[in-house]
Amino acid sequence: MLKFRLNLRKVVAIAACLTVFSANNLLAQTFQQKPRIVVLTDIGPFSGEPDDFQSMVRLLAHADLFEIEALIASSGFNNGNDPYPEEWFDFLKSAIDLYEKDVLNLMKRSGQTDFLSLDEESAKQKIGYWPSADYLRSRAVMGSRNLGFAQLGDSNNSCGSDLIIKLVDESDDRPLWIIAWGGANTLAQAIWKVKQERTEEQLKTFLNKLCIYTITDQDFTIPDLHASKFHLSSHQWMRREFEKDLLFIWDQSAYISQNLIGRDNWIEYETHIQNHGNLGTVYPKYRGGVEGDTPSFLHVMPNGLNDPMTPNQVGWGGYFEWRLGMDKETCSYTNHDGHAKEVSQKYERYFYSAIFNNFAARMDWAKDGKGNRNPIVIVNKSKGFDILKLTPKQGKTVKLDASKSFDPDGDQLTYKWWVLSEAGTYDGDVVIMNANTEKVRIMMPSDAAGKSIHVICEVTDNGIHNLTSYRRIIFDVIR
Repeated sequence: MLKFRLNLRKVVAIAACLTVFSANNLLAQTFQQKPRIVVLTDIGPFSGEPDDFQSMVRLLAHADLFEIEALIASSGFNNGNDPYPEEWFDFLKSAIDLYEKDVLNLMKRSGQTDFLSLDEESAKQKIGYWPSADYLRSRAVMGSRNLGFAQLGDSNNSCGSDLIIKLVDESDDRPLWIIAWGGANTLAQAIWKVKQERTEEQLKTFLNKLCIYTITDQDFTIPDLHASKFHLSSHQWMRREFEKDLLFIWDQSAYISQNLIGRDNWIEYETHIQNHGNLGTVYPKYRGGVEGDTPSFLHVMPNGLNDPMTPNQVGWGGYFEWRLGMDKETCSYTNHDGHAKEVSQKYERYFYSAIFNNFAARMDWAKDGKGNRNPIVIVNKSKGFDILKLTPKQGKTVKLDASKSFDPDGDQLTYKWWVLSEAGTYDGDVVIMNANTEKVRIMMPSDAAGKSIHVICEVTDNGIHNLTSYRRIIFDVIR
């Protein structure tokens, strides 16, 4: 009997190993190239405004999802009327040092056992790959130290602006996302230089590869959004001069929601973020708010919910409409008031718990080398994060099947299918039958031809820190 029990244990162990292998194999099939991001941060002392460091901790805890092309310390509201202090660059370097201590635990999340060479890391990375600290150090540079449109010119060139030009010029079809936690003067300088040195057609090609998400407008010397100072900002110059060629998102809602909701739920950060891993040991307490810069990379995060190139789809980073901005002079994708603000705030509140749980679970990995992992959503046998696009006829019933979805930890899954009406163009009712099951049927309305309907498949596990994954399906209805 004892021998039988031992053999049974071996069988169970082998079965468990095969389950893990199978899950990892399926996970590998979902790997896609990472989105490229450049961070412009006015990171500084915790005694001032610690939210940049907070957001840096969260970004590094998600470093397997982004190709972090550059971390550029530069000017913003943190340094006020003075040049960005060069010694503040040490705060950025210290965050990378802490990441280096945690990354071996974080790598266990995706089964990574080693790093690529620095040359290989500098090529195209795939989702699931944790970059080395040496790679991040090689991408950490200083940018513009001063604020304002008046600073643009030969004397304002920096390692940061030169690096942006180099990154755009690389042979890479992916857009380069510039996410500005402070001012975007460094980006404006790069564009200014290219404008001086290249033809109009070459400049257009350069601009078309850029996308920018700014956390408010932090490029004037006096941080007063209601004092008509926008004409001093290089942000306004970029919006005005390159409106047709530069995708520009100007956030005035998501960062406020993140700040305020985070502040109101600070006990959760004390419990699940602080003192989790080396990054968590120095995660600072808030002053004005918590992680106001985080929505910039949540918008770009590959989670199946939205295409960041379409700002009015709604995602973890907010909702935006093309319209006249707060400066009353230039247009961009923004959400500072009206319908855009209402929609953005609605979903910022709705997604907040899922966003936080995603962070908390990763900080468990940083601390213990184990934790919860996100469900893998597979709809109609389609893997990955790309949006599914279907063209059903009006009046017809469409079947969607997410039964092949799975959880890499074997957790139980719950399903929720819902219509994201603000993203589509059909404004009538859409009925989803069996909306809380793996398989649903959706009746295309008889008057929906020529309209679009956005359906979200939301899958949540029952692990510690319930994790949610998504898949968006867009119906372009025909006759």
